[in-house]
Amino acid sequence: MKGKLTFEAYSDRYLEQVRGTYNYFVEHTTVSFDLRPYSAEQMKQLIEPLADMYRSYVVLAEGQYAGYLMLTQHKKRPAFNVTAELAIYLEPSFTGQGIGKEAGLFLEETARALNYHSLVAAICTENAGSIALFGKLGYKQVACYEEIAYKFDRWLDLVCYQKLLK
Repeated sequence: MKGKLTFEAYSDRYLEQVRGTYNYFVEHTTVSFDLRPYSAEQMKQLIEPLADMYRSYVVLAEGQYAGYLMLTQHKKRPAFNVTAELAIYLEPSFTGQGIGKEAGLFLEETARALNYHSLVAAICTENAGSIALFGKLGYKQVACYEEIAYKFDRWLDLVCYQKLLK
C-alpha cells in the first residue's frame, strides 16, 4: 500500500480531481456505463450525497489525492433505505496497492454507523479487479444481468455483489 491512508468527506475543493478520475473511466474503460465525460455540474450532482443517509469521500495516500468513494441510494422506494450502493474509484496509478480494500472496509464501517443492513456493488463483468476486491471483502454475487449495456461497440454484462452487515 502506498503510505498512510486517510478518508476525508468530499468537498468541492476536490471536484476537478474527482471529475478527472471519473472521466478517465468513462472514456477508457467499461467500469462506468456513462458514454460521455461529465461536466463539473454533472459531477457535482453525482458526487454530492442526495440525503444525510449517504456519504461521499476522497481517499488520500500520504496526503495525495488517490480517488473517491461513495455510499449512495440503491433504489428510490423507501423500503430500500436499509441498503446502500457503494462505489470506489481510484486513480489508475493507485490501483493494485491495497487501497481499494481499505476503502471498502472504511465504507462498511461507515455504513454500519449509519445503520445500513446491506451493501450492494454493481460491477461490469469486464472489471476483474473490482470483482476480485469485493470477493476478498466477503461479498457474494447475487445477480448477473446479461447484455444490459452497450459501450465501445460491444455488449456488456453487469453483476451485483451484496454483503449483509452484522
